[in-house]
Amino acid sequence: MTIDAVTAEDLARRLADVEAQLAAVRQEAGRAADRGAVENVFNRYMHYHNAYEDQRIIDELWAKPGTPGIRSRYNNVGVYTTYESVTAYHRGRPRPVGKLLLHYTTTPVIEVGADGQTAKGLWLMAGTESGLTDPAVAENVPEWVFSGGEVDGKRVWAHWVWCKYGVDFIRQDGEWRIWHFRCYEIARAPFDRDWVSFAADNQESHDSALAWFGDDGVPVFLPPVDAPAPTQYEPYANDRAQTLDPVPPLPYREFTDTFQ
Repeated sequence: MTIDAVTAEDLARRLADVEAQLAAVRQEAGRAADRGAVENVFNRYMHYHNAYEDQRIIDELWAKPGTPGIRSRYNNVGVYTTYESVTAYHRGRPRPVGKLLLHYTTTPVIEVGADGQTAKGLWLMAGTESGLTDPAVAENVPEWVFSGGEVDGKRVWAHWVWCKYGVDFIRQDGEWRIWHFRCYEIARAPFDRDWVSFAADNQESHDSALAWFGDDGVPVFLPPVDAPAPTQYEPYANDRAQTLDPVPPLPYREFTDTFQ
């Protein structure tokens, strides 16, 4: 076909094809950029959490006050369903002397909704947690929590820990924010024990309100929940098989097309 033979109709069709291809490329590029931004939000969360920078988590990462559907969950006790209760976890969190958190995440599965308004992510986490407990406090803590030895007259506890994090994100004013947050602790063990034998000792922790060990190893408990947990999850135990919980997210268009 010569240039002279190209009709206005042909040109219009070709132009429409080019515009459609360009729109598709722009959409894919935008979703790729959004995926990176979502991953950065969660990675910042973990860096802030390790350093006890909880006010930054509240100000920079969580969805805004009044966001419908905001919630968080940490165990089988229950769920937090308001901005105030969700952020209560981060308010007044102690920064104990001699305590170390080093949680690091891997194996992300992240899906950004085709409408660009929400996203979902699943991560695996491995890490270490350790601290010192005053002898008077240690008298009320189960012996199997400790790892042996003392430093500066205080009992040592040092654990390996493994978790999953399932997080939903929402775009607000052009920025990605945490909307739904869930931590699934899978297993832990003192550094001098295996997680198989430790699982039987530690099983009840997944149904308790213990949040962390604060100054001098004093146990600190989670705020009261807003509602009971709608489902139960099962961490590692030596008398049952592993299950796929949660399911890694799949591509979706709008949030109503997927699970929370």
